[in-house]
Amino acid sequence: MGNAAVLVAVFAIFIPALILPGPDFVAVVRSSMTRGAVAGILTATGVSACLGIYASLSLVGLSAILTEYQWLVWTVRVLGGCYLVWLGIRLWRATPEDLEVDATRRKGNPLVFGFLVTLTNPKAIVLFASVFATAVTAETPGWLMALMVAIVVASSLSWYTLVSLFMASGPVMRRMRDARHRIEKFAGACFVAIGGRILLDARNPVTP
Repeated sequence: MGNAAVLVAVFAIFIPALILPGPDFVAVVRSSMTRGAVAGILTATGVSACLGIYASLSLVGLSAILTEYQWLVWTVRVLGGCYLVWLGIRLWRATPEDLEVDATRRKGNPLVFGFLVTLTNPKAIVLFASVFATAVTAETPGWLMALMVAIVVASSLSWYTLVSLFMASGPVMRRMRDARHRIEKFAGACFVAIGGRILLDARNPVTP
């Protein structure tokens, strides 16, 4: 398979997976609509950095490690699911007063928030381990692997930056000005649902 064919095959799967709403999307939307565009873009940067790390790891043998150590896949799923459920409950229980304190003191680092949400998303690990690693052979040049990682980061950052700018735009913010508390609750419910689904899926074996 030629270099161009490898890129097309990999990103024909990655780009739709990136656009489909998941925990990363919810994290960016939540930061953008409750703390503004800068926080949303910082969250997008954290998400993109973590995706770049996962892409790099998959290209240097993550798939083989996960195949050999199935308990590691299970551990990642359980820890990731628990983190998302905990985060969701925390957002769900937040009061309007908590949101005002958060907005005033800028409590929490949105970049770290985005990184941690992606870090604990086992679906991202499986995606890269199954798609990226299987597309790479011993003959794949180093520059092509570096290009793949760069495209992952650039496409993720571009997409989530657009999402953040839209969600934090004047018209959207004016319409949602009095709905910040409901946004937090909705984001919390999404995280609980996604985390719960991940925990249920942890019962099933994964073949990267």
